[in-house]
Amino acid sequence: MTAELFCHGLTKHLGGRPVLQALTLDVKAGEVVSLLGASGSGKTTLLRCIAGLMNPDLGTITLDGKTVFGNQHFIPAEKRRIGMVFQDYALWPHMTVANNLSFALKSQQLTGAEIHSRVEHALELARLVPLRNRHPAELSGGQQQRVAIARCIAARPSLMLFDEPLSNLDAALREDMRTEMMDLVRHEGLTVVYVTHDQSEAMAVSDRIAVMRDGILAQFASPQEVYDRPANAFVAGFIGGFSALPLAAFATGEGFLVVRPEDACPAESHSDMVLTGRVMARAFQGRCWRLTLEIGNTRVKIDWPIDVAVGEALAFSLPPDRRLIVNH
Repeated sequence: MTAELFCHGLTKHLGGRPVLQALTLDVKAGEVVSLLGASGSGKTTLLRCIAGLMNPDLGTITLDGKTVFGNQHFIPAEKRRIGMVFQDYALWPHMTVANNLSFALKSQQLTGAEIHSRVEHALELARLVPLRNRHPAELSGGQQQRVAIARCIAARPSLMLFDEPLSNLDAALREDMRTEMMDLVRHEGLTVVYVTHDQSEAMAVSDRIAVMRDGILAQFASPQEVYDRPANAFVAGFIGGFSALPLAAFATGEGFLVVRPEDACPAESHSDMVLTGRVMARAFQGRCWRLTLEIGNTRVKIDWPIDVAVGEALAFSLPPDRRLIVNH
């Protein structure tokens, strides 16, 4: 049974520094929400507070309609029915795959038949049946990650938390494992909170993305909305590699013009917005060249059909329907 999660007004200080600042977050039952942000943005602290591994200074956390922290209530981590998947998998090295799945279930006062049924279901779901008698040292990184996820599924959690789960895998495995992982949790209809610093990963796995900055939510919306309508210049720069040009540079007012690399096109004489910069760097991308232009004091990345030498001036424009103005 999946659960709805609600965090209200969470505040946390570490070393005298505010890490969470009156943060409020809701996650619907069966929804996958990513916490996306740079190091120090508060995403892992938020995850640990939800898990019960750390207590906020202020605020409340409600899971499945029950307060697990706040209002003089506290439910310890082991009683919150939360599954966690970490970077390092945290498997018992001396146990087989099957025993790693069944070990935690033996403390839940389940019958032997129920434990067997849950383990078999999780092994089949994660395609681990042929590996059931192997030990973690005999498995690849991707296989160990599948064991960690299957162990959570066997425990029937109300909520699953992922903390940078793919960071230990090489680039070739990461995308395949991401697809497998999300197929598993969506098949089970699990509620998921997923921590990552990788915006492409967040875009791929999430129903909604919580973009975090200095312990607050800079924006909380669907991947498409965050991409197409960033709330401010910070989100625009963090998602999709957009550049944000200050409008003051064009004497057209306050705010920032969002420049997406793929939107740049050759300037035309009749265009009402022509941007000119000097090429500072170039990199071949296969179908185009990724150019870094310096416009005033701002560096902007654009995709260009032909190579342009470093140091040359280049003029481009943005289609009217692809011009987005955001605040700071």
